[in-house]
Amino acid sequence: MFNITDWDDAYANAANIPGGDNWPAAWVAPAQKFRDQARGQLDIAYGADPREAYDLFLPEDAPKGLVVFVHGGFWVRLDKSYWSNLAAGPVAAGWAVVMPSYTLCPDTSVTGIVAQIASAVEHAAGQVAGPVRLTGHSAGGHIVTRLMCDDSPLSNDVADRVRHVVSISGLHDLRPLLRTKLNDAIRLTPDEATRQSPALCTPRGGIPLTCWVGQSERSEFLRQNDLLPNIWKGLGASTQAIAEPDRHHFNVIDGLADVNSPLCKALLGDSGF
Repeated sequence: MFNITDWDDAYANAANIPGGDNWPAAWVAPAQKFRDQARGQLDIAYGADPREAYDLFLPEDAPKGLVVFVHGGFWVRLDKSYWSNLAAGPVAAGWAVVMPSYTLCPDTSVTGIVAQIASAVEHAAGQVAGPVRLTGHSAGGHIVTRLMCDDSPLSNDVADRVRHVVSISGLHDLRPLLRTKLNDAIRLTPDEATRQSPALCTPRGGIPLTCWVGQSERSEFLRQNDLLPNIWKGLGASTQAIAEPDRHHFNVIDGLADVNSPLCKALLGDSGF
């Protein structure tokens, strides 16, 4: 038993992964290569802010439905351009994939980001028919799970189309981040951290949830991954927690680029558990 005394280190990924300083630069070239050859449309506006835009990647035939991937970066960094190649798996399986950017903190709040991504999902769902599957990484995992709460900013019509949510290395209780230097930019208050923590909310019924993490991740990400299924199962949700062997915070998402990977199959498969 031990107490966490260094909360910045508890959530520091690059410093605790061999070669961790290679990211996010390592994501740039594969993402650009995929965009250069993909079908679809880039920079579709879903709001007035310059960062309120998404890229849409399409399969060769009519889409089976819509996958939305929400990027991470602790709500303060990065954009949609780093992740394009992660659409490869769902696109190969016949799904349309949307990857939105959003305004970053401190120019907006976490609450504002959740509302923006809800708008992006609504807009994209108006472009692509069929079921919707939401996935996100790190802070993106927080956002997609927050969208499946019973007070979600999603409309009922769109929420009813969501068939599965996959949070990858997601942050589901934001209160520990109040103790980090990251919060100088995120600017969470205790009240907002409570209101925007999925683990402290009630899940909307009928949407299966998978929380997926790399087995080699920081203990706080492993704890956060287990936390939400543990609580929500007690509230009647269909949910599971998976720790993928030999994966860390930066490569745990790679499976989305491979239609045959366990992660991609979990996202797109029937999710009755």
